[in-house]
Amino acid sequence: MSMPFAELLDLLDARDAVPVEDPHALADTQMVEGEAILEAWLTSKDRVPTDATHEGFRLLALHRQGARGDPSFNACRETCRELLYFRNLARTFEGDTPALRKTLRLQGMVLRHLALFIGGKMVEAGLGDFCCSSRPVRQSDPIPAPTQGD
Repeated sequence: MSMPFAELLDLLDARDAVPVEDPHALADTQMVEGEAILEAWLTSKDRVPTDATHEGFRLLALHRQGARGDPSFNACRETCRELLYFRNLARTFEGDTPALRKTLRLQGMVLRHLALFIGGKMVEAGLGDFCCSSRPVRQSDPIPAPTQGD
């Protein structure tokens, strides 16, 4: 069952104000929250979120499922990968160190970025169409050269 999107944003805001008791567990929790964000997207499209994994992670399988039929959704693929990277990096630290805290903070920022992108797509379906790798940008005419006097 997925959490309503507004509740996810409230959760992210609240986390910034509370000290972390188990920083290693937070790395996994933030990844699961990333899954919940993608579940919210799929549910909003009347799709049942998959339980499958891709490259060993459910988050990536949910992203693939969300991108089917919506190429603009691929704009958040690297964000999902970054979320997993920071989770994996956090698991390499022994003990509660400043470097671990910094990694978790970065992971939280990536999680917020993912939430804001998905939330934006729920409002504006075309969000992500005009990133540098999108087909309309690649297929459009190049920018004309300036004429004399410009």
